[in-house]
Amino acid sequence: MNNQRTQLWCAMAGPAAIGIALVGWLIAGILPKPPAADLPTAELVRFYADNPAAVRTGLTISIFGISGIGVLTAAITVHLLAAEGRSPVLCFTQMVAGTVTWVLLVVPLVIMNVAAFRPDRSPELTVLLNDLAWILFIPPVAPFVVQNVAIAVVILRDRAERPILPRWVAYANLWVAFLFLPGVLSYFFKSGPFAWQGLFSFWLALSAYTAWALIMGFSLRSALRAQHGPEPAPAA
Repeated sequence: MNNQRTQLWCAMAGPAAIGIALVGWLIAGILPKPPAADLPTAELVRFYADNPAAVRTGLTISIFGISGIGVLTAAITVHLLAAEGRSPVLCFTQMVAGTVTWVLLVVPLVIMNVAAFRPDRSPELTVLLNDLAWILFIPPVAPFVVQNVAIAVVILRDRAERPILPRWVAYANLWVAFLFLPGVLSYFFKSGPFAWQGLFSFWLALSAYTAWALIMGFSLRSALRAQHGPEPAPAA
């Protein structure tokens, strides 16, 4: 029963991670309007220098929030192990890819924190740090796609009478993987919908990733309850 409760908490770490990260981004000023790739240098420096304490606080909250993605990845791995059987190659592929995505989400936030740490530094260095953070954050979608596809294939191959996860979760993962792909184009655009702040590179990816964390968290929760029954009430 304790293991069931632990897995339930791990499954819900994904939705919680997104909520906490979004709150942090609001505090930092990344939302509702991220700093644009073509933002003039003076305006970009002001973004980090006007209220560096709020930027650092919000980014730190987001880093703690994003850490829940690692916990969700662990919960997914446990379930896929049961589905894939004795040769869980795709399960471990998902785990490695999920770990890499966790790093790719955290490291850019750390770099933004570095940019806000000394707002009086050379403007060119602030621009460099900001560019590095966002180019690490948005375009490297390959590990995300690998994780989604691996999850989908394991679910679709599960021929058990009672599959670990429903097939619609596999198709949702494939759709999310597809929706990540436009982010690659932010390597080449500084403005418009394919720039890192644009509709297809930022907002579509953010919406898709939010949906993915919710889908995986709640579908794992449902699977656990179907396997073990409702979560036991704590002893008085």
